[in-house]
Amino acid sequence: MSRRIIPLADVSAIPDFSGAAASPSGLVTDTLARPLRDLRISVTDRCNFRCVYCMPREVFDKDYQFLPHAALLSFEEIERLARVFVAHGVEKIRLTGGEPLLRKNIEYLIERLALLRTPDGRPLDLTLTTNGSLLARKARSLRDAGLSRVTVSLDALDDSLFRRMNDADFAVADVLNGIEAAQDAGLTPIKVNMVVKRGTNDQEIVPMARHFKGSGAILRFIEYMDVGASNGWNMSEVLPSAQVVERIDTHFPLEPREAHTAAETAQRWGYRDGGGEIGVISSVTRAFCDSCTRARLSTEGKLYLCLFAVAGHDLRGLIRGGATDEEVATAIARIWQARGDRYSQLRGSASAPSRDDDARRVEMSYIGG
Repeated sequence: MSRRIIPLADVSAIPDFSGAAASPSGLVTDTLARPLRDLRISVTDRCNFRCVYCMPREVFDKDYQFLPHAALLSFEEIERLARVFVAHGVEKIRLTGGEPLLRKNIEYLIERLALLRTPDGRPLDLTLTTNGSLLARKARSLRDAGLSRVTVSLDALDDSLFRRMNDADFAVADVLNGIEAAQDAGLTPIKVNMVVKRGTNDQEIVPMARHFKGSGAILRFIEYMDVGASNGWNMSEVLPSAQVVERIDTHFPLEPREAHTAAETAQRWGYRDGGGEIGVISSVTRAFCDSCTRARLSTEGKLYLCLFAVAGHDLRGLIRGGATDEEVATAIARIWQARGDRYSQLRGSASAPSRDDDARRVEMSYIGG
């Protein structure tokens, strides 16, 4: 059988910063009046899981060529770029991967980012998404470094199913131990993300709700998304979030809760008996493009304006080419001001991107979920 080759990144030009400078004002908006408030930074393209919806082994096998270390943004480069993004209005930074805890000495980066302040003097909401495999041993050091909280990916409680889905023979118990360690360290409120794939793990919805009800963790169910070209996405495998809520409500009555912010991606539901809450992220059936305030920085310093993007902007080339902070700020402002991305809203419509664009979309493992 021939090996599938999936291009993970585009070839991007260095952004333009010529002309009048665009000094940060704490507020920069795009063509749809959406501010820049959230930055997701991928710190590694490597992961020790081979989840079928993200990094399937048939693509990311033992011969797969990951990025050389020199291609990755250094911690100093990440901190420099983050400082500019914060000056433009970013209030929340999430570290992702791959698996971010595989990046050596990530605590040092967290320490540096934790010192950043918004234009009005507030600390950042500094978070990290992890598969939980290394969390038990690193939770305390992450908290001591200044991390606010963590989100843990867990797609099943049934151990045999979970091992098949992560395709790395990693046990559920180890992830649960990591969640417990994170709670003990104060990385709360912990969010637990379950990607729901119809016919694969949807039978785990109620057991997951039962397990985390009353635990203090917020369980979130994510619709299986058409990210990249490696996961063989099919609409028939999407279980709408409305059906997830119905299944849980049958066993544990739910009531809707108000969103914390207008840009929140999850619809919140609370247990009527006070046992906490769940969230559903309906990225396929209920697009939230109108309120999207997120930018994504890849491991090698490409700026992406949408999870479904086909092209990025080379900020690494900009800073390694000697650009000043003012020039970097100008380039970022111009990129965001020209942003009009709303892929999920257009999915399936006459205005949707072509199938050729679908084949070139960047992989989730490259820019983080």
